[in-house]
Amino acid sequence: MGGFQDITFSGFEQTHTHTHTCVGKLEYFTVRTLLNNLCPMADTEPMLVPAPGGEKRACPALEDEVAHSTKRPRVQKDENNRGGHSHKPAQDEAEEPEGEETEPLEEEDGEGAGLGSGEAFAEMMKHGLTELDVGILKFVSEHKGFSGILKERYSDFVVHEVNKEGKTVQLDDLSVPEEAEEASVAEQPGSEVFTEEQKHQLEQLQLFKKKEDNVSIEMEDDTKEKRTLVHKAVKTLYPGLETKTEEREGKKFIVAYHAAGQKALAAPRKHSWPKSRGAFCHFVLYKENKDTMEAINVLSKFLRMRPNVFSYMGTKDKRAITVQEIAVLKVTAERLSHLNKCLNNFKLGNFCYKKHPLKLGELRGNHFTVVIRNITGTDDQVQQAMTSLRETGFINYYGMQRFGTTAVPTHQVGKAILQDNWNEVIDLILKPRPGAEKGYLVKCREEWAQSQDPEAALKKLPVKRCVEGQLLRGLSMYGKKNIITAFAMIPRNNRLMYIHSYQSFMWNTMVSRRIEAFGLKAVEGDLVLRGGTAFVLSAAEAETQSIQDVVMPLPGFDVIYPTHHVGKGYREKLSADNLDIDNMRHRVRDYSLAGAYRRILIKPSDVSWEVINYDDPRISLVHTDVEKLEDQPPPVFNKEGKYRALRMEFSLPPSTYATMAIREVLKMDTSIKNQTQLNTIWLN
Repeated sequence: MGGFQDITFSGFEQTHTHTHTCVGKLEYFTVRTLLNNLCPMADTEPMLVPAPGGEKRACPALEDEVAHSTKRPRVQKDENNRGGHSHKPAQDEAEEPEGEETEPLEEEDGEGAGLGSGEAFAEMMKHGLTELDVGILKFVSEHKGFSGILKERYSDFVVHEVNKEGKTVQLDDLSVPEEAEEASVAEQPGSEVFTEEQKHQLEQLQLFKKKEDNVSIEMEDDTKEKRTLVHKAVKTLYPGLETKTEEREGKKFIVAYHAAGQKALAAPRKHSWPKSRGAFCHFVLYKENKDTMEAINVLSKFLRMRPNVFSYMGTKDKRAITVQEIAVLKVTAERLSHLNKCLNNFKLGNFCYKKHPLKLGELRGNHFTVVIRNITGTDDQVQQAMTSLRETGFINYYGMQRFGTTAVPTHQVGKAILQDNWNEVIDLILKPRPGAEKGYLVKCREEWAQSQDPEAALKKLPVKRCVEGQLLRGLSMYGKKNIITAFAMIPRNNRLMYIHSYQSFMWNTMVSRRIEAFGLKAVEGDLVLRGGTAFVLSAAEAETQSIQDVVMPLPGFDVIYPTHHVGKGYREKLSADNLDIDNMRHRVRDYSLAGAYRRILIKPSDVSWEVINYDDPRISLVHTDVEKLEDQPPPVFNKEGKYRALRMEFSLPPSTYATMAIREVLKMDTSIKNQTQLNTIWLN
């Protein structure tokens, strides 16, 4: 049986070979479930209705604020996948645990912006990708697959970061640390010069809750010394406020106001930050149905700071409940704690001060709690599937989110970039594409196809900071003869996404060939890492080496390749794409691929599972950190309930996709396209 056989779906009857390619049918996906599962939509569970951006209306001054532009910190290198023949090449990828690696670009509703219906979504997905399209072909387990609903509710997918010390990050303390807690305004020197009403007004002004633009303090016993005292007290006790003296009808007033108006709630002045305190406040961020960058943009907006003062170890899913550590420069725990009163779908806690920020990729991994509802598998099937996941693991494929959801896969754009075929790059991004799409994008693409005029096409976009808008703006500024410069208008992380997607496609394809050819054992010619350096296994060494240690390279100029026939397939595959394996450097340095190594098999740790019966499909089946903090009881299940769910827990290292672990359990194609097609068959 070849490594690229077709997979058909006709019930969950399964054909086995030594590589265990399965065929099956997913029965219970509905269009609503698919939209909830695979599109960023609100959950179905009853909640407070948030204002846009997760804001409560308690902070109305923020509603008119223009959001800051987002600028992600420089991508850090992942030490886990480095290697080389006799050196350690740079890693090409940022840590990416089940989340987007791109800088979030602005989205707005325009004419026809929404897909509008399950039918439109299904129409769009007819032209999307399946796992076969991106090289995801094999399974390693022998159990019979079964169906279930993943992420029917965002609370069915809970992620806790595992920090570099190996500790699972949890939100379990909302208090401000005593050793770092600042004295209240009433207790601090200088506070006696204000009345209680004035203190309240100044506090409201500082937090932009006071409608007036300033607070005027009348100097009844006016002396220069007293005025100086009031000026100093305002600036010390209410960082971000400035003062001036005004004379009105013969009386003098100290007027407090924001130095930057509505532009920024300034951080405390540098001289007011205690030298003994670490410059970075680390805290645990609990968020619901928000991705990491979206959450940081909201925090930045409320604090009136730029997003780049925040640092973090990894990005997390949007449609999930996630808990991770964040660090912010020179913002007090007390100030951050106040945000818990203003924000919906967020909680901040476990505050402490440290001398250093966080870096991308320096975490140990992530711990997942996943609920799969309406499972069809018997208890024995579940036992076999989960035991296999715990003892054997799963193929470490790059998940479907790596390749996009539209008719133009991101890896095709990446291939064109590497080929230096810039007209093809522009065409792939801007040309009309089949399937439902936002109305203004359709008009923009049609205009581009007809006129090839970037300014005319740009006028069709109400949103200018999407990829298409950034590219058109670049073409308008620099002309079609300077495409490389125009393309650089797209944020760097988004540009690199394309070539990393191509690397991922190549890796998936070659690993499927490797599993097809040699199964789950190390063989002569395989690669392993020793101290971060890649070595080729001899026949004798392969006998003593575990498949868990075998790695495969992402193509680049600084890696070596397996010496068996699968390794030689890299050259053939790249050559077929008009790329030279011996020359992976690009004339644009950003697009030169050093390459990296990635383990072909991952065995999760801390694996546990439970089959749950329940009656109410609306109830949460996970006890969250916030519910524990609020002393809410854990969910109670009816053992005779008509619905069955599989609740599983496991930990994975960075840059590993939980959906690929779940795929191994269910034995189903995780692509949106496949699930939509199966749903259509089931509905009919």
